[in-house]
Amino acid sequence: MRKIIGGMFVSLDGVIQAPGGPSEDATGGFVHGGWMFPLADDQVGAAIGDFISRLYDLLLGRRTYDIFAAYWPYVDGEGTAMGEAFTAANKYVLTQGAQPLPWANSHRMRGVDDVAMLKRGDGPDLLIQGSSTIYPALLAAGLLDRLVLYTFPIMVGSGKRLFGEGTPSGTLKLVDHQVSPGGTVIATYEPAGRVETGSFGPIRSEREDQRQTKMKDGTW
Repeated sequence: MRKIIGGMFVSLDGVIQAPGGPSEDATGGFVHGGWMFPLADDQVGAAIGDFISRLYDLLLGRRTYDIFAAYWPYVDGEGTAMGEAFTAANKYVLTQGAQPLPWANSHRMRGVDDVAMLKRGDGPDLLIQGSSTIYPALLAAGLLDRLVLYTFPIMVGSGKRLFGEGTPSGTLKLVDHQVSPGGTVIATYEPAGRVETGSFGPIRSEREDQRQTKMKDGTW
């Protein structure tokens, strides 16, 4: 059985939009495209290299696929080897649309059932790059095996967030971490079960009773 492993560049305030460049995703009036590059040091580069050093196929959302398909087949210079590797890899695109997928070795996935079947089959691990919108469904179906977050020391302020609407509750277990010289935290997590709750202990007072009443009737 394959593993599904996600990798995501994220700001301290949870923004994942357009880390790679100003023209990557300016939707919603986003003006900070390329925010990760001034902060990405050699250790970050080495960690990214380790992430894609294995045999892999790609699992992508449709928008990330569009970004990649318009860039990686045409890149030259230092990015040529990665572009060739991404082109050679199978690319499984989770989309309900009917738009063409013209990049070589691209395959349409209609939903999480298709992804589950793919995961059960033979082949290399499936790596997710970007594609934040597919995480809620994968997490809800228990299909995500590992998540690598590259958290950069920056607050972008606005933009698309890592975990959006529909993300299920759950805990994660830290299995590896490192901190780069520039302050980027590279943390690897695995799902670890449902959310447990606790308390410092009940407080019984007239003031607390009033506060609880206000919470219930929506006036707090």
